[in-house]
Amino acid sequence: MPRRSRRRGVIYARVSSKDQEKGYSIPAQLKLLREYAGAQGVEIAEEFTDVETAKQTGRTSFGQMIRYLKRNTTVTILLVEKTDRLCGTYEPLVTYEMWERVQGILDGRGATKVRGSSHAFAFSGLITCGHCDCTMVAEIKKRKYIYYHCTGCKGKCGEPYTREEVLEEKFKAVLERLRIDESIFQHLTTALKDSSVDEKRAHAEAMKRLEKTRASLQQRLDTLYIDKVDGEVSGEFYHRMHTRWGGELEQCLRDMERHQVADQSYMGEGVELLRLATKAHRKFETLPSNRKSRLLNLLLSNCSWSHGELHAEFRQPFDLIAEATAQAAKRKAAGEVSNGLSEIWLPGPDSNQRPSG
Repeated sequence: MPRRSRRRGVIYARVSSKDQEKGYSIPAQLKLLREYAGAQGVEIAEEFTDVETAKQTGRTSFGQMIRYLKRNTTVTILLVEKTDRLCGTYEPLVTYEMWERVQGILDGRGATKVRGSSHAFAFSGLITCGHCDCTMVAEIKKRKYIYYHCTGCKGKCGEPYTREEVLEEKFKAVLERLRIDESIFQHLTTALKDSSVDEKRAHAEAMKRLEKTRASLQQRLDTLYIDKVDGEVSGEFYHRMHTRWGGELEQCLRDMERHQVADQSYMGEGVELLRLATKAHRKFETLPSNRKSRLLNLLLSNCSWSHGELHAEFRQPFDLIAEATAQAAKRKAAGEVSNGLSEIWLPGPDSNQRPSG
């Protein structure tokens, strides 16, 4: 059985003196993020913390974290308690356009240059060696043959050089696992349209509950302020309850925004994901090298190569499609007559969205 790698990530926690006063301490952030990582199945590779005070400013550990992530390409998840722990309230140091240009350059940093020309390798940075977890890199032989091999950073590796064409066929075979028959695709699209009615109703009910919660919290905060002005409550009590209810109100508003976005995108995104899945293997063949890399990064993670075999995991939600198509194929091979994928993947009266065992 191929080894199934866990998703790996890092934790970043940062506080200022003001944050400490509000109760957002480093230990509190770390506890929250560790619990979240455990619940989501994320393996924590490293933890980085920064504490800013009036006498000590700057984010030393943040820079260390960036360098760590650059060196460890298999670590793909960054966990923070709030996004402003990363960016604070500073003006951006570079424009978005400049960021895009730099990323384009970094995408090719694993490529071996041929004198007088440059080449974008299709699978650079995507694959690790299944023997030693080192990165697989590419180089050109005789100015036309592209081979991938282990960097050997942890010592001499016995995995032989592999032609790019071999890897391309292996990736294509992996993407074939997402293929959905056209008739089933149309059936699923229709089913998604029908289910979107129930989804919209669920979002509307959730928005109604959240609006009631929002109004209640806002009324509490308004009353609390009046009591403070009238001297009915102490300053300590005011700050404590304002922090608590204010935080709950912010979370409520974020939940409302999330439901609004989900309500608008449910149908369109569902159909587009199905279309991308069923056409991925054909699209992969026609794409240039740099776009093949982007497509694979979107669909796959934890790709490794050993003994001439490619091992890869599908990202969510494509893992669900792959599981469902595999079960549909098994039922068909066993001679079972059914509607195919739709019967397995879509929910029934007492089932959920995941394929049944």
